[in-house]
Amino acid sequence: VQFVESGGDLVQPGDSLTLSCVVSSPFLTYYSIAWFRQVPGKEREEVSCINRGDGRTTYTDSVKGRFTISRDTAKNAVYLQMNSLKPEDTAVYTCAAGSLCSPYARDFGSWGQGTQVTVSS
Repeated sequence: VQFVESGGDLVQPGDSLTLSCVVSSPFLTYYSIAWFRQVPGKEREEVSCINRGDGRTTYTDSVKGRFTISRDTAKNAVYLQMNSLKPEDTAVYTCAAGSLCSPYARDFGSWGQGTQVTVSS
């Protein structure tokens, strides 16, 4: 599985941004797709995940109520809508595919290249 991520940008605190992850496989629902983020010197953190099949979603506590993950099977794409962005959301955001949603990066076998999100005034 390969990915093309897009949507990263420099925005101000409080702004919104939508990240896109287009998946090469035509069988999007066969995979659980997660968005991870990483800043230099810190471990990769799972931000959100959408489970294969039933589409159940999970979020890390710091983004609950602000971020929404969704998928469009017709476009083979997964999106991360990010609202009320904060400086601490600044990171490289990467999508990844696995068999089940998990907070652990090791459970995801395919990774994209990442897209930079910078939140700064």
